[in-house]
Amino acid sequence: MNLKLEHVALSVSDMERSLGFYCGVLGFEIIRRIEAAPGEKLGTITAMPGCRAHIVHLMSGDFMFELFQYVEPEGNAISRDRNQADLGYNHIGFRSIDIHADYQQLKDRGVDFLSEPVEFRPGAWVVYFHGPDGEVCELRCILS
Repeated sequence: MNLKLEHVALSVSDMERSLGFYCGVLGFEIIRRIEAAPGEKLGTITAMPGCRAHIVHLMSGDFMFELFQYVEPEGNAISRDRNQADLGYNHIGFRSIDIHADYQQLKDRGVDFLSEPVEFRPGAWVVYFHGPDGEVCELRCILS
């Protein structure tokens, strides 16, 4: 097999709020909007017959980020006691070329960080923050 990572998808509770964050704050670009209605293929793909969703494809460089707001059925919120050790996908990682400047700019815009940037290993800086639905995102900067 010759597989390459193509995109990551995230279910959100409020599409416009999430677009405000991922486009307005993080700089993604909307490339496509899709309305998936009952009886369409999304129900087959997801094993949720009759589901309905607003779908938006975002781009950042060569990376696609897909947002889903399920209208039917509505999804469950991320548990407040969820932490990074819980099973499943646990964060979305973004590359930074100046983590301290990006951290300060996002902090000034009200982004909720879990800590300040940390040098995780020599020359590799990492910091986690929350997206609009409590999803965890990561900024990572590798210094040469």
